[in-house]
Amino acid sequence: MPKDFAGWASRWRVPLAFLLLPVLFILAQPRPLLLLAGGALALAGLLLRVWAAGHLDKNQSLATGGPYAYTRNPLYLGSALMGLGGALGSASWIMGLVFAVLFGLVYWPVMEREAQFLRRRFGEAYETYARQVPLFFPRLTRPAVARAPFEWRLYLQNREYEAAGGYVVIMFFLALKMWLR
Repeated sequence: MPKDFAGWASRWRVPLAFLLLPVLFILAQPRPLLLLAGGALALAGLLLRVWAAGHLDKNQSLATGGPYAYTRNPLYLGSALMGLGGALGSASWIMGLVFAVLFGLVYWPVMEREAQFLRRRFGEAYETYARQVPLFFPRLTRPAVARAPFEWRLYLQNREYEAAGGYVVIMFFLALKMWLR
């Protein structure tokens, strides 16, 4: 991939998600059980994002507490769960495949780009952290780190309520499409 692809992906990852919404609604054939299961999976992703946002003071300190003790990218893991939940709720395997491919193409380079930034910004502290905590898929063992408190101030500062709004809108429209069929 071109060197600047990660920068492009970083800037366009949210707009690309919005471009996928019409495709989701066109392909969606939601059924009650799949919508319920997909909604629950997406809600788990949203709650992970909420938890992570309350521990992230962007560019001010290295986030290592809360979900950051299990994965270096809990926000993106939460986004993955939300996207897969939306695809499952839509009952469209094509949507699931499209989401998985786009997520891999867009978010893996973004995670690597952010890791490089954090290396430059926090030096050895980040290197030590990166050796202990996986990039994306969370560790299953309990970390040996000091507990960091969740801060609603950070949640609001990081504007994570926007993801909550997106969750509500998508689930509403999937439920509406199911009801109108």
